[in-house]
Amino acid sequence: MDKKPYYITTAIAYTSGKPHIGNTYEIVLADSIARYKRAQGYDVYFQTGTDEHGQKIEEKAKLYEQSPKEYVDGISTTIKGIWDLMNTSYDRFIRTTDEDHVAQIQKIVKKFYDQGDIYKSEYEGMYCTPCESFWTASQLVNGKCPDCGREVKPAKEEAYFFKMSKYAPKLIEHINTHPEFIQPVARKNEMMNNFLLPGLQDLCISRTSFKWGIPVTFDPKHVVYVWLDALSNYITGLGYDADGNHGDLYKKYWPADLHLIGKDIIRFHTIYWPIFLMALGEPLPKQVFGHPWLLQGGEKMSKSRGNVIYADDLVNLFGVDAVRYFVLHEMPFDNDGVITWDLMVERTNSDLANTLGNLVNRTISMTNKYFAGVVESTGVTEDVDADLKSVVTGTVARVNAKMDDLRVADAISEIFTLFKRCNKYIDETMPWALAKDEAKSDRLKEVLYNLTEAITIGASLLESFLPETAEKIVKMLNTQIRELDSLDKFGLYKSGTVVTDAPEILFARIDIKDIMPKVEAIQAAQRAEYEEEQRRAGVTVEAPKKEAAPDVHVDMKEEIEYDDFGKMQFVVGEIVSCEEVKKSKKLLCSQVKIGDTTKQIVSGIKAWYKPEEMVGKKVMVLLNLKPATLAGVVSEGMILCASDAEGNLCIMSPEKDMPSGSAIS
Repeated sequence: MDKKPYYITTAIAYTSGKPHIGNTYEIVLADSIARYKRAQGYDVYFQTGTDEHGQKIEEKAKLYEQSPKEYVDGISTTIKGIWDLMNTSYDRFIRTTDEDHVAQIQKIVKKFYDQGDIYKSEYEGMYCTPCESFWTASQLVNGKCPDCGREVKPAKEEAYFFKMSKYAPKLIEHINTHPEFIQPVARKNEMMNNFLLPGLQDLCISRTSFKWGIPVTFDPKHVVYVWLDALSNYITGLGYDADGNHGDLYKKYWPADLHLIGKDIIRFHTIYWPIFLMALGEPLPKQVFGHPWLLQGGEKMSKSRGNVIYADDLVNLFGVDAVRYFVLHEMPFDNDGVITWDLMVERTNSDLANTLGNLVNRTISMTNKYFAGVVESTGVTEDVDADLKSVVTGTVARVNAKMDDLRVADAISEIFTLFKRCNKYIDETMPWALAKDEAKSDRLKEVLYNLTEAITIGASLLESFLPETAEKIVKMLNTQIRELDSLDKFGLYKSGTVVTDAPEILFARIDIKDIMPKVEAIQAAQRAEYEEEQRRAGVTVEAPKKEAAPDVHVDMKEEIEYDDFGKMQFVVGEIVSCEEVKKSKKLLCSQVKIGDTTKQIVSGIKAWYKPEEMVGKKVMVLLNLKPATLAGVVSEGMILCASDAEGNLCIMSPEKDMPSGSAIS
């Protein structure tokens, strides 16, 4: 049976510089979707690339005493190298300097001219070079570009304009009759209310004030404006021909199933691009998804500050799959995500090293210790097995549903719920206790078989997101990645298989104190690079000013005696497990190891911490607080936290790694 085609694209990256982690997020997101679609049986074509023309490129090339082509060759190679580093499975990396693309852009512009869709006039307005955008005075925000917030300059030049209003009613009708076309819905409402319904202005599609662009064949002093050039890559890369002699790829894959782009360029992809396609007489893409941004925590990314986070730096410190996991898991469906070095360390330790890596290592190690590595199903089951199997076999349906809605972060959470259920199963069955009773040998074999089978299913689901990790897991289990349509069946792992006798540590725990000196070196190099670039441009660079957090006003409570303070017992605790309190929107319930005992503590910190983040943390505990019942759950102490004037909260932890039970005085 022929596979159903599926065409997915990213926005092509602009070659003005090296892409930061927020730009890289998009290609990793698209790759995970493309891989999952392939696993579902689709014939996927995945395209990405670089956008290489425009005034900004021409100016950058002059700074480095290069031709524009020499400059973009270098930057495009850098971008492609990062996409390859992140293990992305694109089918074509298109460049807008590719000969086949250039030829078709020239034919498209001529076709628009012959149809009467474009006309020559003069543009006068405010121009933002970084965004390659013209703006009227009324569109500016505080006198600056409404998109990027940077300075604009008055510009006046001859240009060709596209008659947007000619096609606007047809586009409005399409959007109204195809609610899935623009996602999330908030983006659709923005485009309709802010641009289409008030009335579209005609769009400038050529420039004469610079030369680095595709020449207009019938008026050579004009070059094609960057957005018509860039957007058309989605069809030229497939072999579209303006004369109608389309290539086989175009016939097979167009219209695109998904354009995946940043929310800042949604207007170009849902208004200008569909109108260009209508003018060409071609079908519109089925869906445009404007994903949110990945932001540097606490402050804007800036080379002048030296705080830009790049994918290759992250990979050098954490590894490819740890970075893939972070950017995919930390991005909500329709809200911006946050990345910091601290958060990377936390997720690596809690989710990857603890939840996943420790599970795989424990399972293989116990199999080797008790049965010389042989995994065997004996059929000796207990009631607890049924719940494990239900969670594991039901995961694929839940992941499918999330991926159909492009909720990739939620899909990954479902997979890690499977791994957490396996960890809980270990606690429930206590293999180490079974091993002490020879009569329970067959039961122990069944427990380890169930864990191995569950991990195999989890790894198979994980492959689209963390492909290298998934392959490592199944290799250690001496099996293979399974097809998605078999993952609702439990028991396919071949009984009698021998696992590796040397399990690999998938993710090592990381100490933030080991990372930060390396981060400081990276930031110093960034600042030096920025200063060199500014020196070339003749700009004097001032040292960046670090904004201090505002002090918190403290209202003194009633004074207490030293004896009152002496009644409080503060100790170091280690959180061994944590879960949400079902009847509460604010509470988490933690099991806290304190020396040789464990206390249950309920804390109102759900808005700031996920349960899985809490596991493994060393915290400061008020131990001898009288027990209280919160939302029906008994709390036997208090975890100490700090909060600022804006209501942000963080857990108080000891500076050094002190053993649980250590006294705080």
